[in-house]
Amino acid sequence: MTDTAQTAPRVPKRVAAVILNSLKGGVVPRIGLPYITVGREVEIRALLTDLDLIADGGASFRFLVGRYGAGKSFLLQTIRTHAMGENFVVADADLSPERRLQGGQGQGLATYRELIRNLSTKTRPEGGALGLILDRWVAHVDEAAEGDGLARARASVAHLEELVHGFDFARMLVRYYQACAEGDDETKSSVARWLRGEFRTKTEAKSELGTSVIITDDDWYDYVKLIGAFLVGAGYRGLLVLIDELVNLYKIPNAITRQYNYEKILTMYNDTLQGKAHYLGIIMGGTPTSIEDRRRGVFSYEALRSRLTQGRFAREDMRDMLAPIIRLHPLTYEELLVLIEKLAQIHAGYFGYQNTVTDEDLAAFLQIEFGRVGANTHLTPREVIRDFIELLDIAYQNPDQDISALLRDEGAVAGAGQPAAAEDAPFAEFTI
Repeated sequence: MTDTAQTAPRVPKRVAAVILNSLKGGVVPRIGLPYITVGREVEIRALLTDLDLIADGGASFRFLVGRYGAGKSFLLQTIRTHAMGENFVVADADLSPERRLQGGQGQGLATYRELIRNLSTKTRPEGGALGLILDRWVAHVDEAAEGDGLARARASVAHLEELVHGFDFARMLVRYYQACAEGDDETKSSVARWLRGEFRTKTEAKSELGTSVIITDDDWYDYVKLIGAFLVGAGYRGLLVLIDELVNLYKIPNAITRQYNYEKILTMYNDTLQGKAHYLGIIMGGTPTSIEDRRRGVFSYEALRSRLTQGRFAREDMRDMLAPIIRLHPLTYEELLVLIEKLAQIHAGYFGYQNTVTDEDLAAFLQIEFGRVGANTHLTPREVIRDFIELLDIAYQNPDQDISALLRDEGAVAGAGQPAAAEDAPFAEFTI
């Protein structure tokens, strides 16, 4: 085996189980990503530059574009993990028919609720961190030396009152501090519900909290900006918002509804670039079609297309990683080799057997994968990973079967079925 395998860190069993089960199921694990991250150094470096900007009080907006299975969601989760480690709060949500950026039946508010439900920090990486954040803010206020607690709480959030809806937001935070000081758990719970956007009517909010203002489908993004600005007072460096599956906006059948959603993206984009948002980063993930299609995609909204279209100087071998759109290129064969080698180590460690997969086995596996018809343009890391874990599972459950033999058998079948593709495969000449 190569030095990579020999020096691979030991993966805890719980983390290994999540990694293997998630990847075999075709989804990205929410923990353990550093153990399996390969390639993407350029993209990661570009996105990490944005974190420095956010921590300095600025804002950023990026589109991450890649086709299904190309590693887009994986990269989003990698950035999520890194941001939490750097003391940022991260909120993520996948769009769906029920969750959009704007909608006449509460779809925008549903996205906000999902983001707040998934609020995550270094100590609460699985989400549900709103209560933890609020309590940390209360602790920060109590640590200050001057004035009484309530006055300190008001001073801590006074800067928010200048922002849209900031007066009501700051007022709710002060109510939360007051409830903590008085041991009023009912009011604390009501304020948390208000911040999560769970009050359906103004009357309900009026009776419980004395305010006729609630978070709605039209103004939820204003509250995301407020949360970003508030977090610094709680000891965090800022807020990173990850929104994936933009293809669900592309799929909206009604053209006017689609345009309203793209108009919301334009608002977010302009706010971050014009300095109207602070301590806030937004990354949206989508397929090339969902972004670049002139009829239904993001580029169908002319104001966005004119801002996002690539300039004339960028080219395939010289990308502008400071541009608003980052396009994911396929992983190289060498990067895939390192990735499956890591997976073989994790699989052996989890099931407790000696890893006997050789470099020749890894090369043979990838040669079979890239020998498929259309592999040049259609094979994705997701499919390669899923096939490889399946191979490891079968070999483990059939100890009398040798992986080399399994690969030889599969290679023979593939070769008999499609000789030209196997012969012309781009991986055929690859050697370790």
